[in-house]
Amino acid sequence: MVVLKLQFLLVPFLTSIMAAAQYMMQDAALMNYIDRRFLILEKRLERCNQDILDYVEEFRDFSKMVLSRLAGLNSYKAEVKSEVENLLTRIERAQRDIDYFGSVTDSNTCIEVHEDLVKQQLFEEAEEKKKLKLTLNASCDDMLAGIKSLKIVKKTGDKHGSWMKDPGKRHTKIYLLNGSVNNVIFEFSNIMTFMESNHTQKARRVTLPFPWEGTGHIIYQGFLFYHKYGSLNEIIKFNIQKRNITDQMLLPGAGRIPAYQLSPSTKIDFAIDEHGLWAIHAEPETGGNIVITKINHITMVVEHTWDTSCTNKDAEAAFMICNTLYVVYNFPSGGTSRIQCVYDVLDAVNTYEIPVLHFLKHQGSHSTIHYNPKEKQLFAWGDGSQIIYKLHTKQKV
Repeated sequence: MVVLKLQFLLVPFLTSIMAAAQYMMQDAALMNYIDRRFLILEKRLERCNQDILDYVEEFRDFSKMVLSRLAGLNSYKAEVKSEVENLLTRIERAQRDIDYFGSVTDSNTCIEVHEDLVKQQLFEEAEEKKKLKLTLNASCDDMLAGIKSLKIVKKTGDKHGSWMKDPGKRHTKIYLLNGSVNNVIFEFSNIMTFMESNHTQKARRVTLPFPWEGTGHIIYQGFLFYHKYGSLNEIIKFNIQKRNITDQMLLPGAGRIPAYQLSPSTKIDFAIDEHGLWAIHAEPETGGNIVITKINHITMVVEHTWDTSCTNKDAEAAFMICNTLYVVYNFPSGGTSRIQCVYDVLDAVNTYEIPVLHFLKHQGSHSTIHYNPKEKQLFAWGDGSQIIYKLHTKQKV
């Protein structure tokens, strides 16, 4: 009887325990399910976060690329604008050259000209010469009287070359341009640095985009003016500090024969005097006589041209002092250089009364002689030697 009662009591108790265990198993399964779902959600959130980071990084890269492209476009726009302006300038110059050659061609034809037109042209030419005379006579009336002394500063480089200071700047820099065809300028801080034995190690090297031809180039107010190698008569104006081409021009009539017979590599020579930039060359039409041209160094426009009576035969170099040309002659085998032809563009010098001026002591030949109006002396290159000549001057009569 007691056993039956116990069984009767145990059955509900066990039933309740089994039910509770079943509920616990269901709760555990539910918790496990929820935990798995949370893990899946966390993984998705993590993946989403990573995708967002990837998108942000990709957007940053894209932004950088766009900004770089925009900067490049601005630079390209500036370059295109500069090229267009340069092209327009060259077109204008080409038109002037065409007009020049047209005028030369037309001058050979026989045409009937109205008398009033001739008078007007003569009047305009006279006014132009008067204006030019006033301009060139404004600041200088010196002429060369003799070579006072010479100093061989150094012997370096090839037989042909050029060296100089910039008379348009206050600095003491020395520039060396070695050879008759090259594209490297050596810039020295001063003449003492230039004179050192290992001078090229202390020089600033400036590489030109195009090589020069000859040895007639000149440096003035921070720009190198030179004859472009391989061209007939193309002149390049190069900014030495910025290392870029600033301007270009064609010099009508030049480049067909050497400016000086004894310096055949130099078809166009440049000179600086108290009035600025000059070009010196020879033309077949003048019988080989030297032609000088005044050039505006800022606009690169020809201001005036003179046919001189100085021949290029046996000439080796020339220079300008106070709008007067001095041509240096020598013997083909080398010897004592001498000045025996002088041409004043304003006819202020009686060239027939000027004696032949000889260069002291130096025996050989010169590939370049440049006048420095700031220091009143000549910078010459003679057989690989860099020479300075001091001058005697006097007033023009």
